[in-house]
Amino acid sequence: MSDQTRSEDRIRNLSLRDRVCFAPEAASLIKKGYRVGMSGFTGSGYPKLVPQALAEHILREHSRGGSFKISVMTGASTSSELDGALAMVDGIELRMPYNSDPTAREKINTGKMEYFDFHLGSVAQYVKSGFFGDLDVAIVEVTGITEDGRLIPSTSVGNNQAFIDCAREVILEVNHYQPMELEGMHDVFEPPMPPHRQPIMITQAADRIGSPYLTCPPEKIKAIVETNHPDRTTVFKDVDANSKAISRHILDFFEHEVKKGRLPANLLPLQSGVGNVANAVLYGLLDSDFRNLTVYTEVIQDGLLALIDAGKVDFASATAFSVSPEVVERFKQNVSAYKDKIILRPQSISNHVEVIKRLGVLAMNGCVEFDLYGNVNSTHVNGTRIINGIGGSGDFARNSFISIFTTPSIAGRNGEISCVVPMISHVDHSEHDVDIVVTEQGLADLRGTSPKQRAVQIIEKCVHPSYRDQLKDYYRYALNSSHGKHTPHMLEEAFSWHQRFQRTGSMRAS
Repeated sequence: MSDQTRSEDRIRNLSLRDRVCFAPEAASLIKKGYRVGMSGFTGSGYPKLVPQALAEHILREHSRGGSFKISVMTGASTSSELDGALAMVDGIELRMPYNSDPTAREKINTGKMEYFDFHLGSVAQYVKSGFFGDLDVAIVEVTGITEDGRLIPSTSVGNNQAFIDCAREVILEVNHYQPMELEGMHDVFEPPMPPHRQPIMITQAADRIGSPYLTCPPEKIKAIVETNHPDRTTVFKDVDANSKAISRHILDFFEHEVKKGRLPANLLPLQSGVGNVANAVLYGLLDSDFRNLTVYTEVIQDGLLALIDAGKVDFASATAFSVSPEVVERFKQNVSAYKDKIILRPQSISNHVEVIKRLGVLAMNGCVEFDLYGNVNSTHVNGTRIINGIGGSGDFARNSFISIFTTPSIAGRNGEISCVVPMISHVDHSEHDVDIVVTEQGLADLRGTSPKQRAVQIIEKCVHPSYRDQLKDYYRYALNSSHGKHTPHMLEEAFSWHQRFQRTGSMRAS
């Protein structure tokens, strides 16, 4: 626990200081069967100690022959200290809305944990509506507590205010590691439920419509745990040749759209999903001629901070940070300078379809595979095994000005898997929400094209040469043999493409 002076700096409300306790005492407030909302989004701003203390309590219960499981709701993915710790002791009955922890993933795919994958922008509405039942406890990391009891958010906002509003009881983790200069960087506003909604008054990424603080009735706060732990931040791979090629194709496309007069010289607000390819696209903008860019997205990544440092990005709106450890330290040293360039909002606003549509966001998201007609699978391997979740890609894809999906053309150690397939094994985004698909081979612009026109373009521009002839053969055979000529398919052959992968680990046609 922190020393008294630091505690006074962080917990400035005198009446709440007597609720400071150790993590096991706070964890004891959580009972079997509880529905628990926890802070955290892409490994940022999640509670660090209470979930681990709860996992130890669950393990003791199991050793005595008892059972103890809870439902866990978050903003998005968290870390091994939360998802991993609770999954390892079989402590999660239901997880939602997004998970990337390998231990939790394995529990989900072996049927030991239920999982509800959902669009991130609508999670708060589901919770407020009671679709998951009443929320028992909210566990939320904050940077500090003001004199009047307002809560200074941490490195993510996510669903924190919705969880606090809906929960019967609240446990706070005050993290001394997070810089106090974060105060003022947030804009907390939760839309009211129908029929009381009004327009969201955001017309540019920098607009503020709420408060810099989370709010919670003091009587709800049952425990406060002090921590001093860094976020489990993302470690990005070095930008490889494929990522650079994908980035170049997208930048060439943007330049073409500017010349055509369909985009302004400084583009429209950018959205970029989480991951190495997405981060590479952001870094690619450093070497471009684009300036005065704005960003309306979910996460602040390494590449985005680099663009801000280089004076390329004027302003960025998000709900969380997702940066590498070395960039965390650079951010902490210069956080005051970033406060005029960055705002963190609840994900019900960062992913709000009304705002995305109004701003005309250019959405760039990764995927597992796409098919010849532009349907996209973002979440499943071979249609049955979840990898992570749909995240915010659906919020942005359907409502963006231009929706772009990226993937390398092949996967596997030796390129034994084609990421362009006759028919995807799981549908996250239908062809109607997909404008552009990109691999390192090239970019296919699907706007205004029929299914047959899409197939020809995707085969020629996006498919790896090792699979191009096979997919050409499939398309010609389907076109000549299918009863329907609008979207030609041979279902048995399309399914066998994935079945061959199941049997042999290869998607190469036999």
